[in-house]
Amino acid sequence: MLRPFIIALQLLTRLPTPRLHEISEQEIGRSLVWYPLVGLLLGLILVTLGWLGNGMPTGLHAAVLLAFWVMLTGAIHLDGLADSADAWLGGLGDREKTLAIMKDPYCGPAAVVTLVLVLLIKFTALEHLITTKNWEALVLVPVLGRTALVLLFLTTPYVRENGLGSLLAKHLPRRASLGIVFFTLAAISIILGVDALWLFLVIAGMFFALRTLMLRRIGGITGDTAGALVEITEALVLLTAALMK
Repeated sequence: MLRPFIIALQLLTRLPTPRLHEISEQEIGRSLVWYPLVGLLLGLILVTLGWLGNGMPTGLHAAVLLAFWVMLTGAIHLDGLADSADAWLGGLGDREKTLAIMKDPYCGPAAVVTLVLVLLIKFTALEHLITTKNWEALVLVPVLGRTALVLLFLTTPYVRENGLGSLLAKHLPRRASLGIVFFTLAAISIILGVDALWLFLVIAGMFFALRTLMLRRIGGITGDTAGALVEITEALVLLTAALMK
């Protein structure tokens, strides 16, 4: 039961985990169900680090917290965002060219600009959350980012035949994944009350817009576009939470 959770931790974070042997494709698929819980763990770690940084200058506090956030995830989703940005600009509307650029390890100007803008939004929003002591929002940001990832795999075809993403798409338990999405959203609704409605509306608009772009350009998703969705969702949730309080 715990093996898929440990796999999810290994895939999404750089936290120390027990070494697993003979991981099956089915276990990799089932790990997707645990993604929101991994997000919750990340959120709790970030809030703990935020509390420990009380007394620091706000800008420095936000910068250190963001740096730890990137290190905790190993920048895995930022890498996907960078590759997607380069591919969307350089692909010039062509599916095969877009997919080919995503495999290119080099980072172009579109990737650099996109990373700077997303990290700048996160940093500025973090400053505000620290100032207002809005720690519950900080807990929920990684949760919603990874819940959106589960929903993306549930609703959108995976376009590559090989790789980790194809195993997730092929073996994810659909009923359990859908259940965890609804459970997570219901729990957040209870915690935030009416504020959750506005947050969900913003995220839903962004989710369907990005999903539509993926379908039109490449016919589905890749690991890179999935990572881009996580980063954009997190930045949008942070921004919305900062504007709401």
